[in-house]
Amino acid sequence: MPDAKPKKVKVTVVRKVDMRTIHPGQDMGKADWLEPVCDAFEVGDEFIIDGSDCPQGFCQGAFVDLFRYISGLRAGANYFWMKRPGTTVACCTDGMRPVVFKLERMEEEI
Repeated sequence: MPDAKPKKVKVTVVRKVDMRTIHPGQDMGKADWLEPVCDAFEVGDEFIIDGSDCPQGFCQGAFVDLFRYISGLRAGANYFWMKRPGTTVACCTDGMRPVVFKLERMEEEI
């Protein structure tokens, strides 16, 4: 049964994927100035989500992509594909330079 009070969620950057790995030798039509790896995050960056607002310094597009999982974890959801309850792994939907995140429910209530 989900907890009555929402919890905080820690979001950690675990991997940044290089577009040259996803699309080797292909011209995907990217702008010349666009770097092959997302520059919005560094591996190891951590963010604490304690509401429904995008944290300062977090890519808004990635936040929208992760929000369904963040909301679920805050409300007490567990994801059956994860060994540890209160965690999941998700990525942004950037088709050229995705970033992978680990999400963990914290015991601290909002």
